[in-house]
Amino acid sequence: MTEVEGKSRIAIIGGGLVGALAACFFAKRGHQVVIYEYRSDLRMENSSGQSINLALSFRGREALRAVGLEDIVVKQYGTSMRGRMLHDKNGNLKEVLYDSVKGNCIYSISRRRLNIILLDAAEKYPKVQVNFNKKLVDADLEKGKMKFLNMKTGAMENADADLIIGADGAYSKVRKIMAKRSLFNCAQTYIEHGYVELSVPSGKNNEFAMNGKNLHIWPRGEFMMTSLPNEDHTFTGNLFAPFHVLEKLKTPVTLLRFYTEHFPDLLRLIGEQSLVQQFFEKEPQTLISIKCEPYHVGKTALIIGDAAHAMVPFYAQGMNTGFEDVLLLDELMECYNSDFAKILPKFSELRCDDGHAICDLAMYNYLEVYL
Repeated sequence: MTEVEGKSRIAIIGGGLVGALAACFFAKRGHQVVIYEYRSDLRMENSSGQSINLALSFRGREALRAVGLEDIVVKQYGTSMRGRMLHDKNGNLKEVLYDSVKGNCIYSISRRRLNIILLDAAEKYPKVQVNFNKKLVDADLEKGKMKFLNMKTGAMENADADLIIGADGAYSKVRKIMAKRSLFNCAQTYIEHGYVELSVPSGKNNEFAMNGKNLHIWPRGEFMMTSLPNEDHTFTGNLFAPFHVLEKLKTPVTLLRFYTEHFPDLLRLIGEQSLVQQFFEKEPQTLISIKCEPYHVGKTALIIGDAAHAMVPFYAQGMNTGFEDVLLLDELMECYNSDFAKILPKFSELRCDDGHAICDLAMYNYLEVYL
């Protein structure tokens, strides 16, 4: 990876996983980068945000390796998963290995932990600045002009850049602005399932309460539980269920009856009191799939990650696909010497079909599992 003579001012909207990783790649090539994140710094104790665990595969690791972060993520904070462990209602177990020949695995990683690693890495570059509590309100994408709401003061602030990168997630403001343009196609689909996150504590002597080398799944027809191991020997679980099922779980009595009938082994591990407390702390979250094209506007704006191709989580490739976006973008910067007039349309040409395909695969897997 080499630096180039023509440096650009890059504005990255979104300081999540993909935005922070992209900042590292741009800065490594000598560009000036400013990240604008509407939330507060998640490294501060009271920051809010998703905490669901993620599955890191080879495709995602390749991008981390390119900026020297693979080892710290995988070796220090990742938990290897060699396969799926299926739990039936009677407590019987069936292990399905991901790779029974070479023994390859995927890694469970906390979204929050990974985001912290990436933000810390980005801020180590002198050319990277991170601005929190800055919400994009509007932008002239051709001119690189942006207007932000300061979430702390309520004041409006203006900024400009040579290139605007929309890494602002499934509900991307940058994409919404792009959608006002002619010849921009965008489709979104909400599925009937939502999810609730639940933590499974460690067992005796602070060891894993279940096999710590597996992604655990409790398939129950139209709903299921999943659970991914954590570095501290706990598990992060999720109940995926249609909203008509979740809406019936409105009281501790109905919730405990539901888990006693469908997930008795998991109920014993979590505990009745903890289950009730966790379940009613937050509202169930929706799941959405986004497909759009093109991903760029001229030479001045580009969307990546969930902003370009949000997908339902049943293929476990959302983060990995976003990281692969950044890797492709870097390869194009190398190929075209950071000439974004050539890079951005080429990115759309190469990536839109892939983005649509992975969204479709995730949706097909959802239909296969539930319908």
